[in-house]
Amino acid sequence: MSWGTELWDQFDNLEKHTQWGIDILEKYIKFVKERTEIELNYAKQLRNLSKKYQPKKNSKEEEEYKYTACKAFLSTLNEMNDYAGQHEVISENMTSQITVDLMRYVQELKQERKSNFHDGRKAQQHIETCWKQLESSKRRFERDCKEADRAQQYFEKMDADINVTKADVEKARQQAQIRHQMAEDSKADYSSTLQRFNQEQWEYYHTHIPNIFQKIQEMEERRIVRIGESMKTYAEVDRQVIPIIGKCLDGIVKAAESINQKNDSQLVVEAYKSGFEPPGDIEFEDYTQPMKRTVSDNSLSSAKEGKPELKFGGKSRGKLWPFIKKNKSPKQQKEPLSHRFNEFMTSKPKIHCFRSLKRGGATPEDFSNLPPEQRRKKLQQKVDDLNKEIQKETDQRDAITKMKDVYLKNPQMGDPASLDHKLTEVTQNIEKLRLETQKFEAWLAEVEGRLPARSEQARRQSGMYDGQTHQAVTNCAQDRESPDGSYTEEQSQERELKVLATDFDDEFDDEEPLPAIGTCKALYTFEGQNEGTISVIEGEMLSVIEEDKGDGWTRIRRSEDEEGYVPTSYVEVYLDKNAKGAKTYI
Repeated sequence: MSWGTELWDQFDNLEKHTQWGIDILEKYIKFVKERTEIELNYAKQLRNLSKKYQPKKNSKEEEEYKYTACKAFLSTLNEMNDYAGQHEVISENMTSQITVDLMRYVQELKQERKSNFHDGRKAQQHIETCWKQLESSKRRFERDCKEADRAQQYFEKMDADINVTKADVEKARQQAQIRHQMAEDSKADYSSTLQRFNQEQWEYYHTHIPNIFQKIQEMEERRIVRIGESMKTYAEVDRQVIPIIGKCLDGIVKAAESINQKNDSQLVVEAYKSGFEPPGDIEFEDYTQPMKRTVSDNSLSSAKEGKPELKFGGKSRGKLWPFIKKNKSPKQQKEPLSHRFNEFMTSKPKIHCFRSLKRGGATPEDFSNLPPEQRRKKLQQKVDDLNKEIQKETDQRDAITKMKDVYLKNPQMGDPASLDHKLTEVTQNIEKLRLETQKFEAWLAEVEGRLPARSEQARRQSGMYDGQTHQAVTNCAQDRESPDGSYTEEQSQERELKVLATDFDDEFDDEEPLPAIGTCKALYTFEGQNEGTISVIEGEMLSVIEEDKGDGWTRIRRSEDEEGYVPTSYVEVYLDKNAKGAKTYI
């Protein structure tokens, strides 16, 4: 099958068909281009999506990614980022292996097609010229033959006429001979032209046109093969990234399988464990006795009357909890606890209290505003960070020492004395860090010593530590802690701040009582054994004057002059939505 023999007379149709083939190729190129743009946009959107849900650095959200479920989600985001990269690879490979290559091939194809059809038109023009020459020679031969016949007829007429002179007859005879000769010459020219045309025509239809059409056929078949190869490449480009995409998906599956619900539950315990012990048993109160009933040690009266450590005399008189209102009402003079609160609030303040006048202020250096277990973890983390800093400074000191030794052995390399200042500075930094570490280790040892053992009888802890004083390396006095992290000092410090305490007490004397923002019900009995706290009995209803600020303590009031803090977990709070400053809980 050859276009040259089968389609020898379809020059114009072949020209249209080959142009259509080029249009198809250009349409396919446009299709691949749009596919690459889609891949790029898809990859960009995937990357933006992955970036959008990445945790922000140095934020609370970043801390949440310690849980295995969050880690798996982070791994999924990373895998999706790699997944997007494979779509970018698809776009790049399709552009380089298909689009660019086909665009260059289309230009070459257009040039080849133009050259082939130019040769075809040239052959057509040549055969048309030969045909015109043949027609001209034929017409001339026809004309000469007719003129020769007319000259012969005129001669015969003149020769038969007796009236015509002999000279006229001779002239006619000569003219007839000339015309016959011209006719013979035209005949010979026509014959040669015809032979030449037939030869040209044979070569045109059996040599030139078949060769040209064969080239056009080969060109068209190459175009078809090329577009087929491009389609294969199109599929191969996708297939090449399938293993990597599969690995990305396997990574997501592996991350999902790594989720450990037990581990996440343990992390929640570590994050929020307070270190307090559950409440103990409530003693039986006998109401059958005719005498005044005896209240159990866990009751509020026991906390007010039966426990000598709750009396604010002696050294504990020097403690200050700045939020407790002083008793100004004469009606409450009969209540022993009110007397003690009056006595307590007239005690001398210490300078640390002013730092905690407003709740939610700066975090104390020793994290005393946190529950015991959380405080221990924070202190341990601080100690570890300081040890890392010490190790870093120690390595730097060792490096400087080695460099100094090199300078001593090879003075031409540098002056050893130039390193003395830096070495002294690093040594001082190490000493400062060590002192700081010892200070935090002392606080850590104190906390670990105060944490209750698992084997002890379960009892309710107030969240405060014992009132023992521990001497740290920095000679800082460590006293009992209030819920907001303030400390008490020795009586010697109290006497030094006597004047300041008077002003401080006056400031609180002039304050109006805080309005109640709701009510609460005590879920457990709580012994307020530390300054600033208040004892409650299970089932007791009290007024809420300040809700939990995030430190685990709620401020309540029993009467006009009896208020303090209790652990938020010990009470069920009912906030008044219409109260000023109250939040809405759903």
